Amino acid sequence: MKEVWVFNGAEGRFPSAVFDARADAQRWIAKNALTGVLTKYPVGISVYEWAIENGQFSAKNEQQKSSAFIQKFSSAAQEHVHFENGIAE
Repeated sequence: MKEVWVFNGAEGRFPSAVFDARADAQRWIAKNALTGVLTKYPVGISVYEWAIENGQFSAKNEQQKSSAFIQKFSSAAQEHVHFENGIAE
C-alpha cells in the first residue's frame, strides 16, 4: 500500500506538508526547527477503513458508523513522530 507522511504543525488547523519519504520530511522539519506531529497515512483508503481492515478499530455502535464520526476519525495506531523545535521526541 502506498503511504505518505503528513506534517501538522503545533496549533495548525491544516497540514503544512506532505512527503512520500519519511527521511525527506524529517530533514525539512529539522531544517526549519518545527514543532508538531509527522504521521504516516495510507493513500487511496480512509484512515477509518484502514483501521478497521487492520484490526485497529471496530465500530461499537451506530454513532461510530456515522458521517460525523468518520470525518473526524484518526487512529493512534498510525505510525507518528512528535517534534519539538525540529527534534524528534
